[in-house]
Order: sequence, then C-alpha cells, then structure tokens
Amino acid sequence: MAKKQLEVLNALDVAKTQWYHFTAIVIAGMGFFTDAYDLFCISLVTKLLGRIYYTVPGAEKPGTLPPNVAAAVNGVAFCGTLTGQLFFGWLGDKLGRKKVYGMTLMVMVICSVASGLSLGSQPKAVMATLCFFRFWLGFGIGGDYPLSATIMSEYANKKTRGAFIAAVFAMQGFGILAGGMVAIIMSAAFKAAYPSPAYMDNAAASLPAASDYVWRLIVMFGALPAALTYYWRMKMPETARYTALVAKNAKQAAADMSRVLQVDLEAEPERVTEEKKQFGLFSKEFLRRHGLHLLGTTSTWFLLDIAFYSQNLFQKDIFSAIGWIPPSKTMNALEEVYKIARAQTLIALCSTVPGYWFTVFFIDRIGRFFIQIMGFTMMTIFMFALAIPYDHWTHRDNRIGFVIMYSLTFFFANFGPNATTFVVPAEIFPARFRSTCHGISAAAGKAGAIVGAFGFLYAAQSKDPAKVDAGYRPGIGVRNSLIVLGCVNALGVLFTFLVPESNGKSLEDMARENENEDEDRNENEVVEMGVRDSRTVPV
Repeated sequence: MAKKQLEVLNALDVAKTQWYHFTAIVIAGMGFFTDAYDLFCISLVTKLLGRIYYTVPGAEKPGTLPPNVAAAVNGVAFCGTLTGQLFFGWLGDKLGRKKVYGMTLMVMVICSVASGLSLGSQPKAVMATLCFFRFWLGFGIGGDYPLSATIMSEYANKKTRGAFIAAVFAMQGFGILAGGMVAIIMSAAFKAAYPSPAYMDNAAASLPAASDYVWRLIVMFGALPAALTYYWRMKMPETARYTALVAKNAKQAAADMSRVLQVDLEAEPERVTEEKKQFGLFSKEFLRRHGLHLLGTTSTWFLLDIAFYSQNLFQKDIFSAIGWIPPSKTMNALEEVYKIARAQTLIALCSTVPGYWFTVFFIDRIGRFFIQIMGFTMMTIFMFALAIPYDHWTHRDNRIGFVIMYSLTFFFANFGPNATTFVVPAEIFPARFRSTCHGISAAAGKAGAIVGAFGFLYAAQSKDPAKVDAGYRPGIGVRNSLIVLGCVNALGVLFTFLVPESNGKSLEDMARENENEDEDRNENEVVEMGVRDSRTVPV
C-alpha cells in the first residue's frame, strides 16, 4: 500500500507560479552565470598569456603556452569542479541545501579575485598561483551544480519544474556571452589607449606592458555578479522537501513554504515520524530501484561534456585552423584577444544562448527524453557534416558555412543534452540522496570535460610535424578529432534510453518515495515467482 503524500509537498506540486519562483531562478541562476563566466573566460586569454610569459625574443611567431601549462590552465578548474560536485553534493544531503549554498558562493568570489591577482613576474610563479586558485574556484563552482538544481526542483511545481531548473542552467549562456563581451570591451579599451604594431612588424612593441592587466581584469570580473547575490541566498529558507522528508519536520516545512509562497498549509508531523529504516546509498535496494537511472545520468553527462567542453574551450583553435581568425603574427596581442572574443561572442549570441532558452520553453511541453535524443542526434549529424568534407570547409569561400554548421552543434547541445543532463538528476532520485546523486552525475560530466579539455588539446594538432604548435607532438588533426566527437555524441543517443521521463510527475512519484519499501520488495518477490505485476514503474 502506498504512503499518502504529505500535504505540504502536494501543495508545492500544484502551487501556481509565483513571483518567488522567479526570484529563486535569478538567485540560483547568478551562480551559474558566474560558473560559466569563470570556466570559459580562460579560453579567451590563453593566447595572451602565451605572448606575455612565453615569447622567445627573435622568434618568428608569438609565444604560446607549453602543452603541459596549457593543459593545466584549461583543465585544473574542471578537476576542482569535479571534487566540489562530489563533496558539496554529499554535504547538501547531510547538512541541508541552505547551509551549504552560501559556502559555495563565497569560495567562488574569493578565488575568482585571487586568480586575477596571481603572484610573481616569472612564468612558473604566475602559472602555478593561477592554477592553484582556479582549482579552488572550480571547487566552489562544483558545489553550485547539485545545490542549485536540487533547490530549484524542490521549490517548483510539477507542471513547470523542468522550465524552472532549465532557466537556472540557462544563465550559463549569459555567463559565456558576458565573458566574451567583457573581453571585447577590455581589449578594445586598452588597444585604443596603447596602440601597437603587429608582431611581424615589431615583435617587442606588439605587446604593451599594460597587456598584463587585461587578462587579470577579465578573470576577476566574474566575482562581481556572485557577490551581489550572496545576501539573497542567505535569506532563502530550506526547501520543504528536505525539511519534511530528510529532517523529518513537516511543521517547519509548512511554515517555511507558507511564508515564501503565500499559501496556508497545515503540517502533519505524525506521518513523518512513522518512517521505518530506509535503504542507503548504493545499497542493494537503491541499485535495484535507481541503479540504471544513475548509470544513465552519469554516462550521458560524461559523453556530452567530452564534446561540449572541447568545442567551447578550443573554438579559437578551430577558427584559426579554418582561417576565420588571422595568424597570430599578423596581429598585436590586444587585437588577438579582441578577435577571439568577438568570434566566441558571436557563437554564444547566435546559438548558445538561444539553445538554452529553447529548452526552457519546450522542456515541459515535449519532455526531457525527446529533447535529449534530438540534441545528441543533431550534434552527431553536424559533427560528421563538418568532419567528413573538412577540406571543403577550409577554403576561404566556405568559411561562413563552417561557422554556421559549427554554431548549430552548439544550438542543439543546449537545446538538448547540455540542459537535460542537468535537469533530470534533480528529479528522479529520493530527497535524501538527491543532491548526492546529482553531484555524482555532474562529476561524471566534469570527468568528460577533463577528457575533452586535455585530450582535444593534443588530438587536434596537425598530423604534419611542420604545422604543429611549439612543444606539441603531431596529433590526429581537427578533422579526425571532429569525427571522434561525432562518435561520442552517437553513444550519447544510446545511453539516453536508460534515463526515465520525469515530465509532469511529482518528485516523490519519480523517486518512488510514496511506496512502502517492505511491500515493494514483497511484490517483486511475487513477480519473480511468476505472478504478473500490474504496477507501472518509470522506464
């Protein structure tokens, strides 16, 4: 016999959309704005860092970051993010979402500022301190993933829950866009203040001394929006689902939700105290109920992030390879930052941001499963369409077509698995494991991002040793790298079939928290004996 749903949770499921829902989206979303800004802004300044700290006097081309340094600068934040997702996800289930939520934001603010203040004038000192602070910046960013998703899912009603969680995640698009715009403004302002020739005309004069301030200011700007929302995060009450189902205080849950959602609720504390011993994380019962679901959310996020982050972090290399960004030696340092930022901002404006908001609009209409299958499928098609006739796209007359096709892969990543892999883990696991399981799924994604960030850096190098960047070995080339990413996306289609559809269902129904565990186990024993079971379980 199923347990009766607590009144406070039922009221949340059927509550009308109110102003507080939008306030929560902004408060949680500004964390993701900062997350995206901080993770992606580094790709805008890596070539500038190479010029400042690794240019060899008299060299034909400007300096670039050595392979190990470039891999560390690009990937160390992901290592911190992975660690933070596991740690803060677990802590959010142990201490509560609210208590941990402010910690992550303060870590992000402090380390974002500290990254821009990286110490020393020697390359090793600057890169070591930059990597140190970016690891801890990533640690704070990692905590924001499971906590923001879980908080938004537990506040939302079941009719518009997907759109609310996706809207929080969609703030990433604005963060990526803001990173490009800040880099454009900074580089244009310094370029106007310190005019300088191209590297090929005068190598020493092509790098004004003030260039060192440019990358520091771009990196530090990410702290501002996060700092502005700290007060409001601290004012948010604990979610009713955590208070009622994990902390076992339905009276307090009703009081909290009555205050913020402006509804009158009466608590039923006696129901919460009648719980028997519950199964633990990774217990046999957990694996029977949710094992395939967890495999589905972790594998799809892992595969998605291999493709998504390798595309995002190395846009500048792909655009340079097809000639959309001129060779480094034909520009001065600030002009190169400007052109890289302009290209990435155009991609974000035309494909990344619209893709996120298409998901927000359609996710509760056509469902998570369809959007994820469609997204992975279209990404696969466009990757192969770019890779197979790659030589065709490198001709000058065809470059615009390449950029359009490349933009469409971003559009369908964001109107697809990049959003749904974030939404679904916050909906399908029990309240006492929800933050932890979301953290595990997100950490698998960041493991994929690390594979993409480190692997693509080496793989995309030309097969011709004469065209390889300094310090690198010949790779498989951009064409073959794109084919590999297409195959990765095709695997994502297959693993999506392990993920259940949660559209329009309550969190408790998806997590099967209203079922009596002993009776559920007995029913399964009956099924094994050959008796037909008529219950419907999410696929």
